[in-house]
Amino acid sequence: MNQKGKISYAKYGYIFSIPFIVAYLIFSLYPTLYTAIIGFTDLRGVNKTSWKFLPDFFANYKDVFNMPLFKLSLKNTIKLWVCNFVPQLSLALLLSAWFTNRRTKIPGEGVFKVLFYMPNIITSATVAILFAALFGYPMGPVNDLLKRFLGESFPGIWFMNSKSAAQGIIIFIQTWMWYGYTMIIIISGVLGISPDIFEAADIDGANGWQVFWKITIPNIKTILLFTLVTSLIGGLNMFDIPYLLVSQSGPDNATLTTNVLIYMQAFMGGYIYNRASAMSMIMFLIIVICSAVLFYIMRDKDEAAMKKMLKKEAKAKKLAAKGVN
Repeated sequence: MNQKGKISYAKYGYIFSIPFIVAYLIFSLYPTLYTAIIGFTDLRGVNKTSWKFLPDFFANYKDVFNMPLFKLSLKNTIKLWVCNFVPQLSLALLLSAWFTNRRTKIPGEGVFKVLFYMPNIITSATVAILFAALFGYPMGPVNDLLKRFLGESFPGIWFMNSKSAAQGIIIFIQTWMWYGYTMIIIISGVLGISPDIFEAADIDGANGWQVFWKITIPNIKTILLFTLVTSLIGGLNMFDIPYLLVSQSGPDNATLTTNVLIYMQAFMGGYIYNRASAMSMIMFLIIVICSAVLFYIMRDKDEAAMKKMLKKEAKAKKLAAKGVN
């Protein structure tokens, strides 16, 4: 009980958080630290648990940077993420502007939102099996349609044996699965903007395009930053769709991503845990650096300038106080 005789319930919050903390320490923090450590060791091979640190501490990292396959996988990962995120964000912004337009009311708006979001709740394995069947060769719905339009003599297209086609399908799947989620996040940000701002814009005679670019976008900058960072993390950790859709990472490793390569290094073939760990830590650092750059680029410059000015004023007051004393 506190001084006023009232019961303090703060301790129960700590008690209820214990299961999460324990689960986080066991299943997240410990594996992360262990992965970081074995990147500097000689741990490799089936059922091997003993290891020692290498004389050349960064030998595994040097090996990774000298691997042409890692460079290719990183290039593929960045390409697949950028090419699916740009249309994903564009489509989400367009739909968000449509659904939050105060001048027009969309009939059945809730139904459209549900339909657009539904692909996000389908498991990646299901989506991969679905699209593998759709673009199957020589028999598949897409090839059947092409034969109907182009004639029975059309031989069909082996989509999964074409670099550009396989990458294009993955890009489409990622866009299709995630644009609804991005749309919902952006809509929630738009609905959080004060209606008074939009009313003032209407009074001033601003059109929809001006309202969107001059009011909506600046006021959801934080939401856009969240979307960018989460998409960056998810995109650079892309694994399920590329791994399940195309066997053996497609033609000439066209769909090989860094996470697929890490999985192959660690659990297929030579069980090279130390090199896979080094790759994981490199990707972790890339994500941290890219996220920091995004935070810096999308920071509120006015707020940053205000904080800097307040710090200068506080420092000047301290110096003045010391001078008086």
